[in-house]
Amino acid sequence: MQPWFETVTIPPDRSWLLFDRQLPAFPFNWHYHPQFELTLTVGSRGVRFVGDHVERYGDGDLVLLGPNLPHAWQSEALIGENGLHRAIVCWFTQAWIEGLTALMPEYAPLARLAAEAGRGLEFTDGAAGRLRPRLLALGALPPARQVLELQAILIDLAGCGRRPLASGEIPLSENPRDRERMQRVLTFLHANYDRPLRLAPLSAIAHLTDSQLQRVFKRSTRMSISQYVTQLRIGKACQLLVQTDLPMSHIAAESGFSDPAHLARQFRAAKGLPPTRYRENFKHARASGGAE
Repeated sequence: MQPWFETVTIPPDRSWLLFDRQLPAFPFNWHYHPQFELTLTVGSRGVRFVGDHVERYGDGDLVLLGPNLPHAWQSEALIGENGLHRAIVCWFTQAWIEGLTALMPEYAPLARLAAEAGRGLEFTDGAAGRLRPRLLALGALPPARQVLELQAILIDLAGCGRRPLASGEIPLSENPRDRERMQRVLTFLHANYDRPLRLAPLSAIAHLTDSQLQRVFKRSTRMSISQYVTQLRIGKACQLLVQTDLPMSHIAAESGFSDPAHLARQFRAAKGLPPTRYRENFKHARASGGAE
């Protein structure tokens, strides 16, 4: 299953979007979108996937994701008696953040928070616990108070303890034309990263020469095209390692690596351990969690 581009539509009379997701289960849905996403998970336990980072989540999990960062939540068990897995989700754009920081110097900490979110951020239990009642109450506020409260929450988060999740950062270029080109290129890469990498189709999509494309891509993402594709492939391999019992040959093929040895070399370079150990560690963590 490849990450797919999700269209998040912010209404014309709103500057951001609030969604109170309540479902019998959170199915695995590997996707990305150009908006920031702040998610508080309530009454749910499972596995969280952010880029090439995979780990368990629990009640009160609070995460901020930057634009175009592939992610998914997969629930395993309910916590409490509500009967539904719940997530408070706030979507807002890069332009919205930039507008706030340009208009109000006091909002300067938001710029750093937004930059760090390119890798995904998990906030400490203390921060999540303090902000949980305010996030849960957002939906009951009138629109004008909602947007003010979201700004206040983000300012508080900018001063809270946090840790990055994914190993790679995907910041957006400040050049509008580069952003448009990059969106087309990224959409193509997310749909085709498991195939051999060729510059020709990417250059055609971006309407650039090969050398121009490589410069724009490097300027926009701070990594080469091959590094970015490797990051996507490692993320896919992580997903398959923890969700399936497929042999390494199948995982290598489905993730876009030429063979298991190629997968092992790239995986060790990115994660610091071989894929077999990564799978064993995750199974051990799952067993330990299930025994609690």
